[in-house]
Amino acid sequence: MSEVGYDKQRLKRARLAVAAVFCVHGAVAGSFATRVPWIQDHAGVSAGMLGLALAFPAIGASVAMPLASRISHRFGARNALRGLLVMWTLALILPALAPNLLTLCLALFVYGATSGMSDVTMNAIGVETEARMRKSIMSGLHGMWSVGALIGSAAGTVAAHLGSDARLHHLLASAALTALGLVACQGVLDLQPEPEEEAPPRFSLPPRSALLIGAVGFCAVFAEGASLDWSAVYLRDVLDTSAGVAAASTTGFTLTMAVARLAGDAVVDRFGAVRTVRAGGVLAAVGGLLVVLATHPVMAMGGFALLGLGIAVVVPLAFAAAGHSGPNPSQAIAGVATITYTSSLIAPSAIGALAEATSLVTSFGLVTLLACGLTVFAGVLRTGGRKAAQAAPADTAAHGPRS
Repeated sequence: MSEVGYDKQRLKRARLAVAAVFCVHGAVAGSFATRVPWIQDHAGVSAGMLGLALAFPAIGASVAMPLASRISHRFGARNALRGLLVMWTLALILPALAPNLLTLCLALFVYGATSGMSDVTMNAIGVETEARMRKSIMSGLHGMWSVGALIGSAAGTVAAHLGSDARLHHLLASAALTALGLVACQGVLDLQPEPEEEAPPRFSLPPRSALLIGAVGFCAVFAEGASLDWSAVYLRDVLDTSAGVAAASTTGFTLTMAVARLAGDAVVDRFGAVRTVRAGGVLAAVGGLLVVLATHPVMAMGGFALLGLGIAVVVPLAFAAAGHSGPNPSQAIAGVATITYTSSLIAPSAIGALAEATSLVTSFGLVTLLACGLTVFAGVLRTGGRKAAQAAPADTAAHGPRS
C-alpha cells in the first residue's frame, strides 16, 4: 500500500474514532436525562429547586470551556480528549449520589464543566479531521452524538422501567462508557501545537471572529431548546391534545434532527455551508409559522419536525466555521460553544416568561423570527464547511497528523 493510501486509511480511522467519541459523549447525556426524576426524589428537591439545579450544567460548561484550549495546548489534543472524556463519563455518577440541593448543584456544575471541556476538544479534533479529509463531516459527527443520546436514553428508559437504582445504573453506564471512550480516543488525530505557538490564556472572552458565528449558533440552539422543552406543552395547552400525542411531537423533533445531521454532510458537500444554512433557515421559519398558525395537532407536529430539520446542521457548521476562523481552533470553538450553551440556558426560561406575559403562540413567534435570522446571517459561516476544508494544505492531508 502506498504512503498516500495509508494516510487516507489513517484519516478514515481517525474519522470513525472521533465519531465514536461523539457517540460516547451523547450516551452520557442520554443516560443522565432519563433518570432526572429518580435523582429529584433521591435529593428531596421540589420542581422549582430542580429547575435551579438544572441550570448548573450550563453554568459549569460556560465557566470551564475556555480552559479546554489551554489543556489541549499543554498535553496535546489526543491526551487532552482522553483525560477530559474520562472525567465526563465518570461525572455521570455524581448527580445520583447527591442527597440534597447543595450537593446536587455542585455535582451538576462538575458534570457540566467536564461536558463542556470535552465537547470543545472533540469538536476541535473533528474540525481538523474534516479539513484534512477535504469534505464535510461535522454534521455527521453531531448526528452520532444524537445517536449516542438516543442509545443512552433508551437504556435509561429500560432501567427506569425496571425500577433500578440510578446510582447502580449510572455506575455501570459510566464504567462501560469510560472503557469505550478510552478505546475511541486511541484513534483520533494526535494534534500538537507548533513549537513557537503561544499558549492560549486560561480564561478569555470569545474572540471577535467567534461572535457573529456564535450568534447564528445562538439562533439555532434557542429554537432547539424551545422546541425540546416546550413542544409537548404547546400541543397539550394550546391544541388540547393527549399526553401521548404531545410527547410524540418532541420525539418527532428529535428524530428529524438526528436524521438530518447524519445526512447533512452530503448536502453541505454538494451545496456548501452557507446555502445549506440559508435553506435550513427557510425550512425552520416555515416550521415555526406552522406551529404558530396550527389549528390541528398534525399541523403543529409537522411544524416542529420542520424546525428540527431546518436547524439540525447549523451548530456543527458553526463549530466548523469557528475552527477555520483563526489561528487557534480550540479557542474559537470554545467561544462559539460558550454562546450556544448560554442560548440553551436561557431559551426554556425565556419562552416560559414570554408565554406567561403573553402566550405560548407569541413565544414561538419569537422562535420563528430567530429562524429567519439563520437565513439572513448565514454568510458568516463562509469560513467553514467545504470551502475551508478545500483550503487545507495538501501536505497536511497527505502526511497525516502532527505528532
